[in-house]
Amino acid sequence: MARHGFTAFVLPGAAFAPHQSTGRGGWGVSFLGDHVSRRAPYRSCVRFSQHHGSRSASATAGAARRLKMVSVQDDDLLSAENIPVLAFTGHRMKVYSGSANPELAEKIARLVGKTSSNRILRKKFSDGETYVRIEESVRGCNVFLIQSACGPNVNDHLIELLLMIDACRRAHSQQITVCLPYYCYSRSDRLIDPDKKRREALTSKLVANMLSEAGAHRVVVLDIHSPQTCGFFDIPVDHIFAAPLFVEYLLKKKHADPSSLGYVVVAPDVGGVARARAIAKALDDVPLAIIDKRREAHNEAKVLNLVGDVRGKVAILVDDMIDTAGTICEGARMLRENGAEKVFAVATHPIFSGPACERLSSGVFEEVIVSDSIPVPKEKQFPQLRVLSVAPLIADQLIRLHDLSLR
Repeated sequence: MARHGFTAFVLPGAAFAPHQSTGRGGWGVSFLGDHVSRRAPYRSCVRFSQHHGSRSASATAGAARRLKMVSVQDDDLLSAENIPVLAFTGHRMKVYSGSANPELAEKIARLVGKTSSNRILRKKFSDGETYVRIEESVRGCNVFLIQSACGPNVNDHLIELLLMIDACRRAHSQQITVCLPYYCYSRSDRLIDPDKKRREALTSKLVANMLSEAGAHRVVVLDIHSPQTCGFFDIPVDHIFAAPLFVEYLLKKKHADPSSLGYVVVAPDVGGVARARAIAKALDDVPLAIIDKRREAHNEAKVLNLVGDVRGKVAILVDDMIDTAGTICEGARMLRENGAEKVFAVATHPIFSGPACERLSSGVFEEVIVSDSIPVPKEKQFPQLRVLSVAPLIADQLIRLHDLSLR
C-alpha cells in the first residue's frame, strides 16, 4: 500500500465506512466470496461495515467486469469524520455441493456471489464405498456444505456428507456449516408406544450426533419435520421456513383474480396446526381448519373428522412433506366432500415415493406447490406440479452467517 494513497476494488454505488474491528481508525471492508489478493482481485461479495455496526451496505458481484478501480488519497480520508483505512480480511467463503441436489447448490452459489460451487471430487469405488476429496485449499475458510439427504440413496447421501465434513475439518477449515435443505430421518424423532417396548432407534438424534462428531460447527435446516428436533444438536442450528415463499405465490394468485373465492388453510393433522396457522395469518388472517386423523402404521393414516368450515372456499392443505401422498390425498377428498370448491396442496419437501405421483395427478388437487429442497426428476413431474426455489432463502441465510463470522 502506498504511503499517501491506495487502490481498492469496489462495486458500483458502494460506499466506504469505518470498520469496528480494526481499532485504529482504519477502513473496514470485508470480502464475502472468493479470496481477494494482489494476483486475483476478481469475484467478490463486499460488505462495508458502518461505525459501531449501526448500519451496513451489502453488495455482490459475480464477475470482475462489475468491479471498478477507485483511487483514494489518505490525506482526503483523514480530514473527515468517520474516516476509514482499508483492511482486507483473510476470511474466505467456500460453497460445496453434495451429489443429492447439485442444481439447488449451484443456484445458491450464484446468489452468494460466486460463479459456481467450489471444486470437489466425489466418486464410488467398485465395492460401493464413497470417496470425497476437496480439490483446493480451504485452510482458514468458512465452508458451506449443501446436501439434501434424500432418496432414493438417502444413506449414501448421508455418508457422503459426513465424509465432506471430515475432509474439510482435516484440511483446517475455520468453520464448517452444513446446510440440509432436507433433513433425513427427521420423522424418527420420538419413541412411539414405549409401553409396548418396541426398542426402536431415535434416528433423528443419532444423525444429529453424527454431524457434530464429524466436525460440523453449525447446521442450517429447512422446515424440519418437528422443530423440537433442533434440540437434538449440541451445536448451533438455524431453522429456515419456506412459508414466505408459498405465501407470496398464493397472494399473487389471489390478487391476479379479485373475483376468486376466499382461502381457508387446512392442517392435515394436529401436529401441523402451528405451521398452518402461521400461513393462514400471513394470508391476511384467513380461516383455519384441522383434519383429525389416526396413523395406523408407517405411511398409513386414516382420516376421521374435519374441524372447521371449508364450504364454498379454496382449501389450502399445508404439510411439511409429501411422501406417498396417501394422507394428503385422503384429506383432499374429505375437503371436497365437505364443500370445498378447490383444493391446493402446499408442501416444502417433495419426497414423492411409491404411488405419490399417480395419486397427486388424479385430479383431486388444482395445484401441488412444492419447493426444490429435493429434486423432482422428469419422470415424477405432472401437470398440477408447481416447484418454487428456496435458493434465495438459503443464500440469504448463508450470507448472514458468513457476515457474522467476519465481525
